[in-house]
Order: sequence, then structure tokens, then C-alpha cells
Amino acid sequence: MTRGQILIAAALLAAAAGTWAADGAKEFPNRPVRLITGSTGSTADLSARFIGQKLGERWGHQVVVDNRAGAGGIIGGEIVAKAAPDGHTLYVSGISTQVSAPFLFRNMPFDPVKDFAPVSLLTNSGLVLVVPPSVPADDLKGFIAYAKAKPDGVNYSSAAIGTSSHLTGELFAQVTGAKLNHIPYKGTGFSLNALFTGEVQAAFLSTATTSAQVKGGKLKPLALLSAKRFFATPEIPTSVEQGFPGLESYVWFGLYAPAKTPRDLIARINRDVVAILRLPEARDALAAQGAEAVPTTPEEFAAFQKSEIAKWSQVIRQARIVAN
Repeated sequence: MTRGQILIAAALLAAAAGTWAADGAKEFPNRPVRLITGSTGSTADLSARFIGQKLGERWGHQVVVDNRAGAGGIIGGEIVAKAAPDGHTLYVSGISTQVSAPFLFRNMPFDPVKDFAPVSLLTNSGLVLVVPPSVPADDLKGFIAYAKAKPDGVNYSSAAIGTSSHLTGELFAQVTGAKLNHIPYKGTGFSLNALFTGEVQAAFLSTATTSAQVKGGKLKPLALLSAKRFFATPEIPTSVEQGFPGLESYVWFGLYAPAKTPRDLIARINRDVVAILRLPEARDALAAQGAEAVPTTPEEFAAFQKSEIAKWSQVIRQARIVAN
């Protein structure tokens, strides 16, 4: 075969591949879609179930939420990273697997950047410092003074090592100088319960997780760690308002596909997800859970993830965090 024939054949193959990809996007989905996420009842799970239901209605095929809570979400991430890149296995996850994990675990079964294709950010929740009513503090200044007055510091709970609830505590200690002792638990529910039992004196949890407990008077919200108030909890003053910039932190979750998923298929899924997130129904349903919809393009989501990696990797290194 001559060089010219080879070039023509290559061009024909490329055109055929493009046609196949386009046809694949048109035919998608042709069977139930598996939406893998973290533990049942978590913010990721709540986001996944809302999105999954609406995508199922739109696509005419069931979207099954598959909860994989083991190893801080890494087990679920590995399944998606190794799945066929045809859009039928998707992943809802956030900071613990897609940002912090490579800096905490030596033998990661996947690369959170190279092995996934970002589709869109889904939800964002404000992150609030909460304490039991027994803690003698009503704002950030009072809590910092309380923590500094205790020789052994204050214990705070998290959902697991490397989660937002953990890393935010490390950031808080680095910025304010308060001594905080991290107590990791196996999930958000256990972290929350530790506040009620008195095992810990504080936690940095999402507004979605703490909304009911705050409204019921079981927890005191001292500050939203944000530059502006969160629409779902407008009554909680921010850390910046209280004179403590540099504490901004959020609980976010996004939708991912396996890395080699065709770009036109990513665009198709993104289009449908964004349309759902822009519905008034989505705004109201997520607000009731203490979250807000944050639809993005795949490129915007990738840039956001990159910025989060830069921020939290520095916090991890400074705190010298190592996962067991």
C-alpha cells in the first residue's frame, strides 16, 4: 500500500469513528444507566438521587443509584474509572476522591484527573461550623477563644480522612491558630452523631447535613465558611462577615464519566444535566436539602477541580496529613 493510500485509509477510519461516536450519542442510553456515588443519605447521595430520577424521566431508561461507601468513595471511583466509556456508568463525587485522595493514599487505583471526564458540577452546599448547645460560644471569635483556652484543644469530627469536613478543620486551625484534634468517623451520620453524644465539640459540615438539627435547636451554627451568605441558610453569618477571611470552604459534588467517553456523548449528557439543574423544581428541591444547583460546562468543571486541587493539596502538605 502506498503512502497516499495509507493516508486515505486513515482519513476514512477517522471519519467512520466520528460517525460511530455521533450515532452512539444519538442512541444513548440503550439500557439502564448506573450512577455510582457515596454512602446512603450523604449530600452526594441526595444529589445523585435527584439528578438520577430526572435523567431517567428524560432518557426513558432507568438511572440506578449505586451506593459505594467503602474507602471514602475510592471503591466507587475505581469502578467508574475502569468502566466502558459509553455513558452507562457515571459517577457523582467530590473533594474526597477527586481532589485530596492522591495526596493521602500511596496506592491509588485511579488518577482523579486522567481517568475521568468531567461532565458538570451538580450541587454546592455551604459549609458551616456547628457545635452542641453546651459549647459556650455563639460566634467564631468566641469559639476560637474557647478552643485556645483548652490545653488539649477541641475535638472535631469528620466523615472520613480527606473529606471537606476534615480538611476544613485543618484549614481552620492553620488560619486561626486554634488547636483542633481531628476525629474521623465512617460517614457523615456518625460524624454528626458524635456531636450529640459529646465525643466531639465541633464539626464542619454541610448545610444540607445540618439544616434539620440547626432548626430543631440540637446544634448551634457559629459561621458559614464563605464570603457571602448562602441562600438556603440566610440567617447564618459568614466567616468573612465576622472578620475571618481565608476560611472559605464548600461541599460540592459533580458528575463524571470514564476518561475515554466520546466528547459528543459528554456534551449530550451535560446538556441534559444542565437543563435539569436549571428547572425551578431543581432549585426548590435542592434548597430544601440545603444545597444549590451549580450547572457548568465540562471545561468549567475541569478548571474548578484544578483550582481545588491546588488549594487543598497545600493544606494537606502543611498539616502533614497521612491516611492510615
